[in-house]
Amino acid sequence: MKLKHVSLSVMMMGATTVAMASGYHFGTQSVSAQSTANASAAEAANASTIFYNAAGMTKLEGTNFSGALNLVAPNAKYSDASATYPTLAVTPVNSTVKGSTSGKITEDLVVVPQLYMTHQLNDKVTVGLGIYVPFASSTEYQRDSVLRYNLNSTELTTIDINPTVAFKLNDQHSVAVGVLAQHAEATLRQYANFGYALAGGNLALPGSVAGNGAADGYADVEGDDWGFGYNLAWMWDINDNTRIGVNYRSEIEHTLEGSAKWTKPAAGYAALNAAGFKDSEGAKVDITTPEALSVHGMHKLNSKTNLFADVTWTKHSRFDKALLVYENAKTGQGNTTYLTPAWKDTYKLSLGGSYQYTEPLQLRAGIAYDKSPVPNDDRRLATLPDNDRIWLSFGGKYDLNKQSSIDFAYSYIKIKDAKANVNGTCVAQGQTTCVSSQTKGTVNYKSSAQILGVQYNHRF
Repeated sequence: MKLKHVSLSVMMMGATTVAMASGYHFGTQSVSAQSTANASAAEAANASTIFYNAAGMTKLEGTNFSGALNLVAPNAKYSDASATYPTLAVTPVNSTVKGSTSGKITEDLVVVPQLYMTHQLNDKVTVGLGIYVPFASSTEYQRDSVLRYNLNSTELTTIDINPTVAFKLNDQHSVAVGVLAQHAEATLRQYANFGYALAGGNLALPGSVAGNGAADGYADVEGDDWGFGYNLAWMWDINDNTRIGVNYRSEIEHTLEGSAKWTKPAAGYAALNAAGFKDSEGAKVDITTPEALSVHGMHKLNSKTNLFADVTWTKHSRFDKALLVYENAKTGQGNTTYLTPAWKDTYKLSLGGSYQYTEPLQLRAGIAYDKSPVPNDDRRLATLPDNDRIWLSFGGKYDLNKQSSIDFAYSYIKIKDAKANVNGTCVAQGQTTCVSSQTKGTVNYKSSAQILGVQYNHRF
């Protein structure tokens, strides 16, 4: 298998970060929506309605452009980490992993753009195109972390290209349908305790490679793929003051194919090569990004005040397991690394509002509760330490003139403290063999994030 590098993800995101919403959702695809904690899906105020409810495009006259830029400052830290190797019965020695037990696992600052455009063909039909980041997650531990075995670093970036068409059925009802062309790119680093392997599991053997951590190696794995899905939307103006909508985004299947490059210690290099740990080999992993169904509403309380609400259900149970399959079998281990997160389906509830403070300035705010798909501490992945979170957002919109406006927003995201009981043994994954260092451990997490967004809107 040969990796085909596609630069689209790099063009859209200089780096990725810990997911801002539950699972591995990036969390916001519009600054105007961000300012209400993503409660304003029924508003259809600008071209970013393509993501939240594409039927809202029929509310936009002429040609509309929205370009957003998010500055994300994540803060995910781990502490009190510990890990052990399996100790053979004939080797009653201390099997504690040594190394760093705390640190930060996210970038300091990440810049993420989103782009949208709509064009009204006639009174009934509007077309649009969105380019945005629906899923993005990245964590990386120090290379000497006690949690470096089995996975030390993971990163997932997706970019959606979303052409959509909306139809105005009558004065009250509009519908939309679109195609989702999604590019996914993933990288990971898997460490291996070759010192343990070269000692045949007997840690009491003398020699430079006979101890835990004395001869570490690792694989750098990368792959990418294009997948396709669809989006559907409906919007109903019940009366002049109240509007509701439904938005559906389908699952998208990916087979990320690429390469794995093994870095091995000089001592034991030949033996490891013969055991299947080649300098370079093919690798692949299947993932399915989840479908989501959103129901939302908007109510004009008076001439200055709007109220918003959104409930989104996401089928996170799509991420029941993941298999990283290497091209070459490893002696006694097979060719597969197993992850069994057993995620559950989730919901997110958002409430928000806007107030027209002056003729050009509208103030906006919102709050959201986002349920994590992680079922318990035993299933929480060290490379994706997700938990329930609260969004607090505020911002505004300023009309520059009749054609142009600027949205701005600030969000603080508090993620509930979490613990992970890490278990990389084959038995824990329901297998007899697996490419794993067979380690167990525990770790605590404290996470939060801040997002600053600005968006320019223009009607031609």
